[in-house]
Amino acid sequence: MLNGIFWRLRTGAPWRDLPERYGPWQTVYHRFNALRQSGLLDRVIERLQLRLNEAGLIDPELFCIDGTHVRAARAAAGAAKKKSAAG
Repeated sequence: MLNGIFWRLRTGAPWRDLPERYGPWQTVYHRFNALRQSGLLDRVIERLQLRLNEAGLIDPELFCIDGTHVRAARAAAGAAKKKSAAG
């Protein structure tokens, strides 16, 4: 179950794309929400971060968690610009 949750968090893929080896996506999703609401997931991640930091495996210059998503305009992907009626 945790592997499925971590896979989803690492990849950012939709829950429905969770590989079958982790079980039904709905079950993993519901467990994830229950862990979040109880605060247990935060405590587990905090402990993992502490252990990794103590082992020197986290570079504080590079470590961050960001959930920001920005949608780019079609033109940002090289789409042709629309021509105005005058031009």
